Amino acid sequence: MLVVQIPCHNEAATLPAVLGSLPREVEGFGPVRALVIDDGSTDGTADVAERHGARVLRLGSQQGLARAFAAGLEEALRMGASVVVNTDGDNQYRSEDIPRLVAPLRGRRCAMVVGCRDIAGHREFGPFKKILQMAGSFVVGRLAGLQIPDVTSGFRAMTREAALRLLVISRYTYTLETLIQAGHEGVAVFTVPVGVNASRRPSRLMRSIRQYVTYSITTILRTYTTYASLRAFFTIGMVFLLVGIGGILRFLYYYLITPSYSGHIQSLVVSAAFLVLGVQTFFIGMLSDLVAVNRKLIQDVLYRLKREDTRPEGEEPRR
Repeated sequence: MLVVQIPCHNEAATLPAVLGSLPREVEGFGPVRALVIDDGSTDGTADVAERHGARVLRLGSQQGLARAFAAGLEEALRMGASVVVNTDGDNQYRSEDIPRLVAPLRGRRCAMVVGCRDIAGHREFGPFKKILQMAGSFVVGRLAGLQIPDVTSGFRAMTREAALRLLVISRYTYTLETLIQAGHEGVAVFTVPVGVNASRRPSRLMRSIRQYVTYSITTILRTYTTYASLRAFFTIGMVFLLVGIGGILRFLYYYLITPSYSGHIQSLVVSAAFLVLGVQTFFIGMLSDLVAVNRKLIQDVLYRLKREDTRPEGEEPRR
């Protein structure tokens, strides 16, 4: 069974169009069921969803897009989903692209598929936003070891196994975090081009470009240091060491040229400080790597617990 989950916050106006355009069945994946995650809506979004035959998961109060996404994954797995598709409640993505989106999951060629918009040709993106989107996709792609031209796309599909292994910590957005995690956890990710519908309202996730950039950078740094802490801290430590060594070489150069000149002592002071910072950062990296071992063990335990907790009704427990 294929479950299409739709995280919503006050999407009563656009939700009927989303639900009405969903395919009834996708070849190779069976019937399609809709799951609406009501993230504290106050406009009757849940009632609209129920009238259109969708299953509704009410979160009570607004938890944020990332929490709604994670809660939806667990509920979709309890429904017995073998594949989960995530789309937006604002009708941004074209539901007719769902069969193309899930096609790479056949034969287990990959575990996750991201539907990528044409950023360069997107009519509703200004030049500055296009530059930000492409720059962000390049940075996240390099950090994750993936080639994803549209890392902020929420239109994606994943297998049951991939959904079980995803761990969403951020409350702001799941798009960047899950891709970096997937890249470092060895999850095979494919991309397919998808179309978009005309926007019917401004984004609620991004109040300003500045806020978007700040939150995105914070999410990227936190997620990358979580899954590649040793590399991250060793890189920073190496920069400190190189600056320190450069200051020492500067002092030695001037000392050998004019031994009687006692200047440039400040180079030694600054260099010593950078050398200390470099060594301390190396130790932080090693400690972080040891902590990462515990994280991997805890993540594996969470995977096993989620696998049992989201077991479809009637299925025998695994031993």
